[in-house]
Amino acid sequence: MLADTLAARSRALLNLGWTAEGTEDARRALGLARELSYPVGEAEALMRLGQAAWNAGDCDKAVQLLRQAQQIPADLPGWLARRASAILADVLAESGDLAAAETAGAATLAQCREADDLGNVAHLLSLMADLDLRAGRVDAAAAHLREELQIDLRTGLRFDLFNALDGCGQLCVATGRYAEAITVWAPLTSRAQQEAGADTFAFEDRRAASLAKARQVLGADRAWAAHERGAGMSLATLAEYAILLASPAPQPAGAAQDALMLTSPGPQQPQAPGLAQLSARERELVTLVGQGRTDAQIAAELFISVRTVGSHLDRIRDKTGCRRRADLTRLALSAGLI
Repeated sequence: MLADTLAARSRALLNLGWTAEGTEDARRALGLARELSYPVGEAEALMRLGQAAWNAGDCDKAVQLLRQAQQIPADLPGWLARRASAILADVLAESGDLAAAETAGAATLAQCREADDLGNVAHLLSLMADLDLRAGRVDAAAAHLREELQIDLRTGLRFDLFNALDGCGQLCVATGRYAEAITVWAPLTSRAQQEAGADTFAFEDRRAASLAKARQVLGADRAWAAHERGAGMSLATLAEYAILLASPAPQPAGAAQDALMLTSPGPQQPQAPGLAQLSARERELVTLVGQGRTDAQIAAELFISVRTVGSHLDRIRDKTGCRRRADLTRLALSAGLI
């Protein structure tokens, strides 16, 4: 029990960035596990030490420790073996051994799919998308990102949403959609989010370089407008937006960028299917739904009853064919209402 608890605390400390404290607990867990001839505890402690070495920037040592964990002569629990393999794939990618990372990542992803291990599936999809982008496989990267974002939405945004948003931004930069990249990166680059500790996901250095390029291409005003657009979206709305950006026929960059101009009106946005049939008030409701508002919040904001909100939404659904709130969110995004 003590060995297991030390390993669990090590994981928590390492995830918080407390590398020295996490390393010490992992070493104590490893010593106890070996003293007790407890192979599962030994494997988990080695995995935590590998994670600690990775945190400290020693990828070679991390790979060595993680491979030791995989080679423990025991029947390890499936979750432990899959997690060790997933971390190993991450470390191989960071060390620059992209071929080995892709091989390890693909094999582990298949195992996690079979076990319905959605947490690791989401994480590995981020990694595979990143490897695809580095290899110039834009379509493959988009497919991996779409799948991950759909998992995130289906499970209540519990997994690797921030890494998925990061990957979607990189996809947009790779395809010349700089305003969209800044928009989808808004929660990752907000000072408030960073101070709250949310900016602790992977790929930060590459994102900083891509963000600087996007700002240079757009100029200060358009870059700020793009950021503000994303900052006004809920995380669920941003996930839906990212799915649209990663879809096979994404919105043209020019149209989305024109919608972000804050000066005199420019070219009009193309009408989304069903939008022309909506009144000004109905468009307002679609916008609020797309921003993640509940019926009660919409009622309070518009000074109408919740029942009236429901009646409006029923008419909107009849006119547009958008039956779910997610469909209305996509309508608002594709029409440039948010």
